[in-house]
Amino acid sequence: MKILRILCVVVVALVAVLGIAFVLGAPESPPAGSESAQLLAPGPLPVGITDFTFVDRSRPTAANDDFAGAPERTLEATLWYPEGDAGRHPLLVYSHGFMSWRTEHAALAELLASHGYVVASVDFPLTNLLAPGGANSADVIHQPGDLSFVIDEMLGWAEAERPFDGSIDPDRIGALGVSLGGLTTILVTHHPRVRDERIAASLSIAGLAAFFDERFYANADIPFLMLAGTEDALVAYETNARPILDRVAGSALLTIENGTHTGFTAVSDAFPNRLLSQPDFMGCYMLNRNFERSDDGRAARFAQIGGPEDGIVLSGVPERPCERGLPDAPLAPGRQLMITRLTTLAFFGSHFAADPAERAAHATFLRETLGKDFPEVRYDQAPPGPVASR
Repeated sequence: MKILRILCVVVVALVAVLGIAFVLGAPESPPAGSESAQLLAPGPLPVGITDFTFVDRSRPTAANDDFAGAPERTLEATLWYPEGDAGRHPLLVYSHGFMSWRTEHAALAELLASHGYVVASVDFPLTNLLAPGGANSADVIHQPGDLSFVIDEMLGWAEAERPFDGSIDPDRIGALGVSLGGLTTILVTHHPRVRDERIAASLSIAGLAAFFDERFYANADIPFLMLAGTEDALVAYETNARPILDRVAGSALLTIENGTHTGFTAVSDAFPNRLLSQPDFMGCYMLNRNFERSDDGRAARFAQIGGPEDGIVLSGVPERPCERGLPDAPLAPGRQLMITRLTTLAFFGSHFAADPAERAAHATFLRETLGKDFPEVRYDQAPPGPVASR
């Protein structure tokens, strides 16, 4: 009994120490009263949340390891929307990352919905955390079609079918996603065959983009922003993010100094992950374990996306993530998440806000104010016009 009491005391003490460390590890917030602090607070509208199942019977789900496949693609979805607002709402379709899930960025979706957006996020059939047969990144080529199907279904809802008041504005549809979801966002925006022309603005967060040259991006002339961290161990900043300004006319790049890849995921700031000194450690471990399931290299996994005739060049793509090692002084994930939420709200607000003055205010916040409140942020804009003429 005495040993048991000692063990109980030790466990309680350990929990207390970890709890204190977790609280002390909370990220530094923007200055009180600043525009950033105000925008991080919930917007004026109450938020409703509904789960929904979309079934696309026109496209199959491929076989995957011990999963035999299915004749349809079943998309478990969560919708966030403003309650009590009978107007026309912009729609944002969110794409989760590899081995992630649709509600991973629920706090971001709720913030957007409180400002009048309808946000739809699905579990992609073969790349979510619990995908049958194990997550398989090769299925990414089918994910733009999943987004288009969800958009079709939501635009086709009769008033009685919609779980929210008001309707979707078909002229204000945006796409955003993280990591493989960032790649999905790029594909649904720019790909010559699977892009959706209804996408009017696009935000890729740490998305894989090293494959694409200026010919690929020339397929769509819409606002595009890449959000990335300089110390991303999984999707290297130098080969995926930095070239965006030279390849996409009129695009923007928002850089977070010392930002990591996993720092863009909400789970990175949850217990116990906040206590990790290296946010990308777990992401590197999980991704490399997944890659060990297959003898194919990364180029082989993405071969279905297209070839040089599409402006897609897979040769020279690194075979393994995390080859450069982990950074010495990564940014706190919680602070990176604040920047992500503010960037998303301001970017889409600068294009989708109903009031022109509000759009201009969001654009100014993105270009100037965010970097003042968060010194680790740098915003760069590419000039408009054909890339080839520069």
